Amino acid sequence: MTSRIDVVVIGGGQAGLAAGYHLRRLGLDFVILDAQAGAGGAWQHAWDSLHLFSPAAYSSLPGRPMPNQPGETYPDAAHVVQYLNAYEQRYELPIHRPVQVRGVHRDGPHLCVTSDSGAWLARAVISASGTWWRPFLPTVPGMDLFTGRQLHTVEYRSPTDFAGQRVIVVGGGNSGAQVAADLAYSTELTWVTRRPPRFLADDIDGRALFDTATARRRALDAGAADTGGVGSLGDIVAVPPVREARDAGLLKTSPMFTRLTTNGVEWADGTRADADAVIWCTGFRPALAHLAPLGLRGPRGHIPTDGTQAIGEPRLHLLGYGDWTGPASATLIGVGRAARDAVRQVADLLD
Repeated sequence: MTSRIDVVVIGGGQAGLAAGYHLRRLGLDFVILDAQAGAGGAWQHAWDSLHLFSPAAYSSLPGRPMPNQPGETYPDAAHVVQYLNAYEQRYELPIHRPVQVRGVHRDGPHLCVTSDSGAWLARAVISASGTWWRPFLPTVPGMDLFTGRQLHTVEYRSPTDFAGQRVIVVGGGNSGAQVAADLAYSTELTWVTRRPPRFLADDIDGRALFDTATARRRALDAGAADTGGVGSLGDIVAVPPVREARDAGLLKTSPMFTRLTTNGVEWADGTRADADAVIWCTGFRPALAHLAPLGLRGPRGHIPTDGTQAIGEPRLHLLGYGDWTGPASATLIGVGRAARDAVRQVADLLD
């Protein structure tokens, strides 16, 4: 069965919901296709101790502030899931789940979105599938030799799973720091980073990062010199658990090893460390396989865009994948503005 509609939004996480809010406000006929069984996007799959970088007041989607979480300055992932669930109900967003989108194809004046639940002929598509579903693992010699456990951030849940074990955490970003801090008290931890970790000042949270990213984008759009944005401030937000472990001297780092062995890892100078587990906190790539039929992929797997609009297909907008699809658009506080701009352009196109 094929349905005709103005707009299909692919993904029912925070970016998809923000797009839905603005589509609803403009009275467009749309549907949101979400591969997950329940509300909350990637947040419902996060590790147990994950908290936001910002207070609830600075972590809201458009139109509805996130309520404070009792006893928490920075809400945890479970609170975010509750908020997103309430948000989609409040605005009665037309979400179909679980629906696995298989591809987006050109079909004359339409884009045809095929899925395991049917097809939609849309005048425009907003892809908001995120990155969580495409974890990145670097290629390191010996990965197939190591007999211990290897997992990515997406598979990590709790330090109780590793109590008393020798654990190597790889990655110098926020995920690496937070997972290392989580494990620092109950494991024999080795935190490995490619360069010494750069902690942001303790008083910097997500709100300041959003303002910095926005200021950089405005400067670039105006032809001014690149300020460096968030990257100029550091790599790691010092959320309370990270700050506490750091100040307790538990977050010492080692340089990146050169290979894995059967029992652990080895550095260039021959030094070895045994390990029961290696946790790869090495980031993500945009989950864009459903857009492959359009033939738009560019360098680094990104689709070239002007703002959120795909340069090679003006009926397609990409939302929430990172700064290349809008400043801070992969964050709760930042995605609203990018969603508003994308939906305005869609509305103009449909007119």
